[in-house]
Amino acid sequence: MDEEEGMAECPVRVTVKLIGGKYKSVILWNLRLGTKRFSEIQALVPEATGKMITKQLRELEADGLISRRVYPVVPPRTEYSLTELGLSLMPVIEHMCSWGISYMDAHGMAVADCARGRQASGP
Repeated sequence: MDEEEGMAECPVRVTVKLIGGKYKSVILWNLRLGTKRFSEIQALVPEATGKMITKQLRELEADGLISRRVYPVVPPRTEYSLTELGLSLMPVIEHMCSWGISYMDAHGMAVADCARGRQASGP
């Protein structure tokens, strides 16, 4: 992220800019369990197109939240994982999940399996 020298920035705005893409938080949430290949990420976010997932992954990588490792095999194999900076966001994402569960419970909404056992399986 670019920051003009001498200009103060709102920390909430910066955080939202980093994780506020349509699928960024969901990608980060799923990477908390470990390294994933592109096809695994795509399966975890079925409503997103491959092009959109690629865009979100590139932005997360550019911001230093995830790392991408390409294996020189045919066909190429690419894996994504959280960086230390990305791991440091997990408490924020966990709180988002908890708040979402409370909201959904209060509004009679069903909670997806991705939230079940979240504390036991997270870092």
